[in-house]
Amino acid sequence: MSSASLASTHTFHIPVMGTGFTIDTPLKVARYGIASVVSITDDNLIEQARERLCSEHGEPFVAIALHENDSRARRITAYLDLLHNLIQLQIERVRAAAFEVGSEIVRYFELLPSSPLRELYESMKATVDQEGRRKLQEKLREFVKAGPIDVNIMTKLDREHDRRGQLLPEYGSDALSALRGFMNSRVNGSVVLSAGMNRRLFAYMGQFKDLLPDKCGDLQKRIILKVADYRSAFLQGKMLAQLGLHVSEFRVESGLNCGGHAFGAKGMLMGPILDEFKRQKESLVNSLRSIREKAMESLGYGETAEPAMARITVQGGIGTVHEDRLLREHYGVDGTGWATPFLFVPDVTNVDRESLRRLKAAQEQDIHLSNGSPLGVPFWAMKTSTSEDLRRQRIQEGKPGSKCPKGYLASNVEFTEKPLCTATSAYQRRKLQQISASGMSAADQKAAVTSALDKACLCRDLAVSYTHDTGIEPDFPTAVCCGPNAAYYHQETTLDGMVDHIYGRASLPMSLERPHMLLKELGLNLEGLRSDIALHKRQMTASLTRSIGQCRENLQEGIQHYFALAEKIVAPHRETFVKALEGFQLDLNKLNQLAPIAVAV
Repeated sequence: MSSASLASTHTFHIPVMGTGFTIDTPLKVARYGIASVVSITDDNLIEQARERLCSEHGEPFVAIALHENDSRARRITAYLDLLHNLIQLQIERVRAAAFEVGSEIVRYFELLPSSPLRELYESMKATVDQEGRRKLQEKLREFVKAGPIDVNIMTKLDREHDRRGQLLPEYGSDALSALRGFMNSRVNGSVVLSAGMNRRLFAYMGQFKDLLPDKCGDLQKRIILKVADYRSAFLQGKMLAQLGLHVSEFRVESGLNCGGHAFGAKGMLMGPILDEFKRQKESLVNSLRSIREKAMESLGYGETAEPAMARITVQGGIGTVHEDRLLREHYGVDGTGWATPFLFVPDVTNVDRESLRRLKAAQEQDIHLSNGSPLGVPFWAMKTSTSEDLRRQRIQEGKPGSKCPKGYLASNVEFTEKPLCTATSAYQRRKLQQISASGMSAADQKAAVTSALDKACLCRDLAVSYTHDTGIEPDFPTAVCCGPNAAYYHQETTLDGMVDHIYGRASLPMSLERPHMLLKELGLNLEGLRSDIALHKRQMTASLTRSIGQCRENLQEGIQHYFALAEKIVAPHRETFVKALEGFQLDLNKLNQLAPIAVAV
């Protein structure tokens, strides 16, 4: 067997979740070769986590104050370097461990999926000859490799002013500082860019040589683009290729079937999207390669080897081994992301005990696509979280809104020169006064008030998932940004239990009414279309008519695609899948009668 065939790569990764849920997840899973993603949005949380981990592991800690020079980037670098160093120590211990029941090195190989490396491990276990067994064990030790520490930057979160309202220096905005913090670290991982394009950030990325391949085609740091569809992948990939930058992975995410912010795609469904990637991958790779090579030449870079072909992965709503296999085997994706299910794994993610109790008890009606994000983007949230309890309590007490302890989402200048977050008391007080004096109808006033008061303090409350049980901020409420998938899990498990579930070696108990992930996304899109039609029924403009018409066309295409896909669904789930599709087709037919057909232009 070649070294390449013995790579210890798992077929799944753990995506970023909120700011606190996965802040230290690499420290819990990287030593088993599993990739995970850390949010580097909240440098205050990062500094708190670094102080705590330094204390736990006997490492020196020198604080980096908030307003020190380049403090945001330096905090991120210091934290990532700490994770890197601690994980390297873990890997050394794994390699040195004895091959005996319960040891870390045995756990490393037992977690692996079926693969050449797993076969080599099984061969070692079956070897009776002691000398032969020892040689195989030494060979196995060579292939113990840490999973990467990847980081997430939400490209749209890019403030140019600090909390005091002072203009930040050149390259000092939030997104650029976060990138610099990652690039200056010793981490050999990827930066995951989400929430669309940021031209300034993309241009800045071109200044870092570690994002360029060396003469052997290797990259010290890599780029992962989180995208909604093929068109988005090509446009963003092209923009980066023009800077000589190579995208190592296109991470396709369901816009409505994932936790956190939900970016709808006008009825474009995961199946047809992945089918287009499957058909067009070679064209995508070749086109971007050609653009990148010309850019490298014009920029005066020497000859380099071509990096490894971009991977296509997918995440959002996956819950069973059958769904995972369908995505990898039928659509040919190179890997899958499992997020929400890991909220039920306390040894992997940070969920305080009370929030975990409520999460396990949550039903479908307790998890909704809310108006709670100050970014103005639909946001998946658990209605029964302690954060939501406090938000509703403050409204009942006549004191709506919150303080603004971090300010990462402060961007509204409707009432003040200094940006305010729309979740704050300062903003909501002004907004309610404006609505009261607006002269709009009682019904419209009620809707406007509800919309204003829906906003929640996500900067603080998504970080509390880490700071609550660690004793840093034990009295603050926790927001839980789980996807709709959370309604079908009702018990916690371990890393081993979840990995066995993913690979089909065991099956975690799930609600019988859980729909297939592709059907859940379809249902959510139909629900969104129904809401749009109802909202605009009395004032259906030409542009809205075209938009709704396009959404319906995409949904019809998706339904037809899924009828053809049904043959690939494992029985006995096939019959249920088809019956549900027939129901959705009837629903779409009824919606087609509620709004005018779009006129082609």
